[in-house]
Amino acid sequence: MAQPNPTSARLRLALAALLFSTGGAGIKAAAFTGWQIASFRSGIAAVVLWLVIPAARRGWTGRTVLVGVAYAATLVLFVLANRLTTSANTIFLQSTAPLYVLALSPWLLRERVRPADIGFMGLVGLGLMLFFVGSEAPLATAPDPVRGNVLAAASGVTWALTVCGLRWMGKGAENGAIGAVVVGNGIAFLATLPRALPLASHPAADWVVIVYLGVFQIGLAYLLVTSALRQLAAFEASMILLIEPALNPLWAWVVHREVPGGWALAGGALILGATTARTLVYARGRIDPIPSESGATVP
Repeated sequence: MAQPNPTSARLRLALAALLFSTGGAGIKAAAFTGWQIASFRSGIAAVVLWLVIPAARRGWTGRTVLVGVAYAATLVLFVLANRLTTSANTIFLQSTAPLYVLALSPWLLRERVRPADIGFMGLVGLGLMLFFVGSEAPLATAPDPVRGNVLAAASGVTWALTVCGLRWMGKGAENGAIGAVVVGNGIAFLATLPRALPLASHPAADWVVIVYLGVFQIGLAYLLVTSALRQLAAFEASMILLIEPALNPLWAWVVHREVPGGWALAGGALILGATTARTLVYARGRIDPIPSESGATVP
């Protein structure tokens, strides 16, 4: 029997995080509407995951569908926010999800909030508020920062609901988790399709971007995550996946020369710093983190 190779698993997970991180720049690159990108990206991803990952085709329950609805909302909000505000603002505001997970857990999951969590919630909440201090000048790639920030913050809430839903499905429900990803992408495709039509003529380069987002940025990335997480501890996986929010603004700057505002950068640094610190604290205390929709963990 072949022995697990943790180094290979780490590389696969790092590559997945790298692919995830290109979402913001890719969404801004295609000359489609936000609704069209949300629809076609998710439709392609759903087909790819359905065909490539056998676990995605079995183990579905009513809970899978409910979690899929929350995940679909996250997918759509992420795309729409990226079309209106900077990639940095979008990913950092979505990264406030652990704040809402902690707030919702006592009511939805009957899980207690620990004293150390109060400080974490305060820091993330402060980081969230910094995004709405002052005003950001509109950019060519971020024409309506205020509305985009609101949608991005909403995606943090729906992502938290997705995470709580996966916890509700039960620990170790790998098939259900990847099934929820497929269902969520399918729902996102169908729900946004009416707003995506009619479809005007587009150059081949725009379709290449859409195919990349569906096949690689979501499909291949989740395939890598699914295979890597079988060999890595939850804490290590959480730390590696922080590559995504760290690199997401970088690609937007490289491709579009998009520069987020100073308050947004400060807020993002506070959110990611607090999340990293909490992950480290939980690892030392050997407390199980909350699983994410791909089987990774949300610290």
